[in-house]
Amino acid sequence: MEERQTLKKSLKPHWVWAIALGSSIGWGAFVQPTNWMSQAGPLGVIAGFGIGALLMMLIAVSYGFLIKSFPVSGGEFAYAFISLGRTHAFISGWFLTLGYICIVALNASAFALMFKYVFPALIENLHLYQIAGWNVYGMEIIIASAALGLFGFLNVRGTGLTGRMQFIFCSIMILGVLAITFLVGGQPGAGLSNISPAFPTGTTAFAAIISIVAIAPWAYVGFDNIPQAAEEFRFSSKKAFTLIILAILFAAVLYSLMIIATAMTQPWQGLVAEGQQWGTGAAIQDTVGTMGLVILVVALTMGVFTGLNGFIISSSRLLFAMSRAKIIPEAFSRLHPKYKTPYVGIIFTVIVSMFAPWFGREALIWVVDMSSIGVTIAYFYTCFTAFSLFKWSKDKDFNHKKHVVAPLKKTIAGVGMLASLTFLSLLLIPASPAFLGIESRIALISWILLGIIFYLAKRTEFNKIPKEELNYLILGNKKIEAKNRE
Repeated sequence: MEERQTLKKSLKPHWVWAIALGSSIGWGAFVQPTNWMSQAGPLGVIAGFGIGALLMMLIAVSYGFLIKSFPVSGGEFAYAFISLGRTHAFISGWFLTLGYICIVALNASAFALMFKYVFPALIENLHLYQIAGWNVYGMEIIIASAALGLFGFLNVRGTGLTGRMQFIFCSIMILGVLAITFLVGGQPGAGLSNISPAFPTGTTAFAAIISIVAIAPWAYVGFDNIPQAAEEFRFSSKKAFTLIILAILFAAVLYSLMIIATAMTQPWQGLVAEGQQWGTGAAIQDTVGTMGLVILVVALTMGVFTGLNGFIISSSRLLFAMSRAKIIPEAFSRLHPKYKTPYVGIIFTVIVSMFAPWFGREALIWVVDMSSIGVTIAYFYTCFTAFSLFKWSKDKDFNHKKHVVAPLKKTIAGVGMLASLTFLSLLLIPASPAFLGIESRIALISWILLGIIFYLAKRTEFNKIPKEELNYLILGNKKIEAKNRE
């Protein structure tokens, strides 16, 4: 049996927390508040994100247990293998790869969008074409590609460097959000009175809240970057659950503060009706002045940088784990000779993400929906695996090597499975307020067909690998018997 490639243990606890939080809070918290409020009203958005956070915490119970038991790169890919075997491992990994790469692309595109608002004369050069009514300029493609290239380069240099940077960026982002909230609250004419009415007049409170709950998998995706980095922990994997809960809690608070800060600037319905390209930016600038806009731009930049950094780390580790298991080409599990990072996966993620800015702003909406599907499927596999390993009692099937008697945790894992299926239903059922747009559905079907073709091409070779060898390649020295149900 060939020697298994492993990653260097270089990540400290506060760096890992920053990877999770910084990945959860990307461009959306700073760019989307007026769009969300038009859909659900200030209170609807805050309640929706609050409920979403609680559902994510239920799902996090399963993650905490599995990270502690199996601290290996690959996360949900490895967990699906443990409970359902190699075919489901491929499905989980394939959809999660989609989710992660989409979010890298999303952050790069949003970074260029911010430049377009702050420096329109600079960006509106080299006009190329229009897509869905949106002008695409060569300069925004150059800026997005430069950001991707920079973070790709830094990630190749090692997780010690990128982990430290992530914590610094996160700290600056948190301070920026707090500063904006207090500055707006202290302005004459601004205040909590502008937040009324709590919900839009044309919809029920329930429908408003549910429309926001539906995007929770996308809003909080990032805490699941922790299992992808588990192999590189320089600390006990038992701490993972606490780090995940803290990341989700901080994310919920930051989302809520940005909604409150935006809504306090002026009566929110009037702000939404203005239809500004960047409603939050315009509102903060009008209320606090240039200083407020500068703080907002810095916070947004940190949010984009932490998202880029966190998801390049995760997508490359996922590709590394799938390659190590021989599902995808072995090039992805090669480590850099000097920095010992999975550099092929990093370069691949960056290059694929560079296509997104060519499709304009509408591509952001398509990508959000796509990434939500990818990560929700991975959430389901994680909760299912935890549910199968937790037991109500020591029955005849109880195996001391892999099972744990934990009725409460088994119940929570079951609720997590239901929450994941609910999120999927909200995105896939036509009558749902969060139903995928036609472009997103076409892109999703294309990704599924590509996965089927890829799997069929590799299936014979993949299925020839003995179960024991695959168990070693994916899980390392763990002796748990993964089921093989093909």
